[in-house]
Amino acid sequence: MNRSTISLAGAVAVLLALTGVATLTGGKSQATPAAAAERLPVQRSSLLCPAPSSSDFATTTYTSFTPQGTPDASGAGADSGSGSGTSDSGATGAGSARLVPATSNGKPLAPLTQPGKPATYTNGRTDAPALIGTADGAMAPGWTAQQTTVVSSGTTHALLGLSCLTPDSEFWFPGASTADGRTDYLHLVNPDDTPAVVDVELYGKDGQLKASTGDGMTVAGHSADPVLLSTLVADKLPDLTVHVVARSGRIGAALQATDAKLGADWLPPAAQPGTTLVMPGIPADATDVRLTVFTTGSDDADLTLKLATSSGSITPAGHETLHAKAGMTTAVDLADVTKGDAGSLIIGSSTVHSPVPVVAALQITRGKSGNREMAFLPATAPIDTRATVADNRAKGSTLALTATGHDASVKITASAGSTGGTAVSRTVTVKAGTTLAAAPPVPSGLGGTYAVTVEPVSGGPVYASRTLALPQNGVPMFTVQPMPDDQGLVEVPKAGSDLRILDR
Repeated sequence: MNRSTISLAGAVAVLLALTGVATLTGGKSQATPAAAAERLPVQRSSLLCPAPSSSDFATTTYTSFTPQGTPDASGAGADSGSGSGTSDSGATGAGSARLVPATSNGKPLAPLTQPGKPATYTNGRTDAPALIGTADGAMAPGWTAQQTTVVSSGTTHALLGLSCLTPDSEFWFPGASTADGRTDYLHLVNPDDTPAVVDVELYGKDGQLKASTGDGMTVAGHSADPVLLSTLVADKLPDLTVHVVARSGRIGAALQATDAKLGADWLPPAAQPGTTLVMPGIPADATDVRLTVFTTGSDDADLTLKLATSSGSITPAGHETLHAKAGMTTAVDLADVTKGDAGSLIIGSSTVHSPVPVVAALQITRGKSGNREMAFLPATAPIDTRATVADNRAKGSTLALTATGHDASVKITASAGSTGGTAVSRTVTVKAGTTLAAAPPVPSGLGGTYAVTVEPVSGGPVYASRTLALPQNGVPMFTVQPMPDDQGLVEVPKAGSDLRILDR
């Protein structure tokens, strides 16, 4: 018998022995159940900031921040919705977070080297570029960046705010417009080396519009493209829904809207289509609120509207229900729906028919006559473990929390300031079906700006937003940032050796 034969016989003997062990210990009939997946901090995060206003009178401040500590891996709230799919698990090491121009590998604009303290950068250039950001190690879980632009003179006074975007492949923007006096730009940013191919679909009150150049748009790698919506369709339409889909690659997308009479702001992407939607934090002094809804399925949607106020949920007078036709944009003017009491709009499905998924957003106006300004509040995903918003000032910030289903206990943490101060925390209770709107805690000895982190402790689902108000020259300039879960944790399945494969 030669060496090859002996080696083969030995291998067979080993396999038979292992198979015998599996049989003696129960084999398939007593297989150990697979271990449950762990929720671990992400190791790497990506963010995209579109180019800010090109006004000669615009100044933009970027604020980068990572919360202190690791979020509770058990989770305390409702499902957080779809993740970005761009993060790896197991955050380790000190790490760093940086924002760099999309079209070059220049010096980071707002480098962040420690959690718990914001880093800021101010840019007054009219050609300020879009930014691509990455964070790794301990800087990755919960990393957020805010860009806040103040247009203090010229034909438009405005405050534009946006939490920088997580790259993805699909975005919805109900509330866009090509009406006279309105200028809407869709900003597309590609963070990767390879080009992304993108389709832009526009839907009006009568269905999908035929866009001239919206199909198969190519966004080169490490670049940003602003697309003027009025160049895609000739119609002057006040209420549009924009659907952005990346055929290949991934992008960040946000819509910048400018109104000749109402100022300007960013319209962030809406939460993914759902049968129950929450838009938390309509300011108490809103003078006009306009709701835009789009039905994403093939069936019409019969919806109910509720306003969660400080004392409970009510039905807006004259707007108990809303019928939205499939594939069409439906808009309704809710006027001064809050009546002096900050609230949150909750959209549900009527019991008449089966629930149909929709997307939705609000255009909110504050002020009267010639001193008015607008902001947008899209439907927002609930907070699972943690959410953070950066760039809060000593005055002017209002945090809105809405609980649905059950009362919720929520921990609010104000970080250290960008140039000084000590973090502080407090825990509040939000009654089911209500909105708690109040100034967040301010760090002791605050210097500069600070971040606010919200963590559900117990109870039902919680939705949140932050309103930042910086009035100037009699104009009540403001912006609203929704606060979905920061996706700082991902599920990682446990893996190990399994000798049962030898039986197959």
